[in-house]
Amino acid sequence: MRLHVVHHGIRRRRALRRRALWAGGEVLVTVGILMLLLVAHQLWWTNRQARQGAEHKVEALERQWEGGLGDPGGSGDDPGDGSDPDPAPGDGGDSGTSVPSASPEPPGERSAAADRPSTPRRSQAYAILTVPRLGLRVPVAEGIGKADVLDKGYVGHYPGTQQPGQAGNFALAGHRNTHGEPFRYINRLRPKDTVEVETRTATYTYTVDRTLPQTSARDAGVIQPIPRSTVHPGRGYTDPGSYLTLTTCTPEYTSRYRLVVWAELAEVRPR
Repeated sequence: MRLHVVHHGIRRRRALRRRALWAGGEVLVTVGILMLLLVAHQLWWTNRQARQGAEHKVEALERQWEGGLGDPGGSGDDPGDGSDPDPAPGDGGDSGTSVPSASPEPPGERSAAADRPSTPRRSQAYAILTVPRLGLRVPVAEGIGKADVLDKGYVGHYPGTQQPGQAGNFALAGHRNTHGEPFRYINRLRPKDTVEVETRTATYTYTVDRTLPQTSARDAGVIQPIPRSTVHPGRGYTDPGSYLTLTTCTPEYTSRYRLVVWAELAEVRPR
């Protein structure tokens, strides 16, 4: 009868392999759990935090306006630690492209701009955007910085574009995914849907007119005073007016392109 002899060296190597496999498995499981926690943080926790913060800011603005308190141009959120770059359409970032101001109004014509507040300071929440079709009601803050505006669940106003009710283009950006994702479903807006912008002095109602499903992140033409795509020249406007532009990233969970929705001013109701 032959006996199978196993040398101690072989046993040690097998034990080492088993321990290595076990340790490798533990590392993979740990990494997987950390990845799941990161995804949960990005897709759930940031949305929860940002939405709660945005809701509280909307309530604070409403209380402030009802009480006739505050200077819209001189109070609000923390000013931050720097200035906004010249904007390009999107949910943050810079392009080095400046946005010209709209032409002055003809003499003798009174518009809603006559009652507009002074220019808000950087990161100040000063208006409320309401989109009935989407059940959306969020603050509008000055600037498109991520940390001090967009990541709070707010919608950001492109510096250099016009203010609500003014002749020209009141252009806004918002996250499509994470951090409250206020613009996640703006692709569902259709012509004749309404969008309201409330300020301390008035409510401006815009009517959705057209959509640009996808354009370059550097297509600054869509937020010009007369919005018209420089990438798709046939998309946009040719005549002056009072426009509202909503921009966000597309496709979802990427920032490669921009989705654009345009609306025109239809009604102004003083508060």
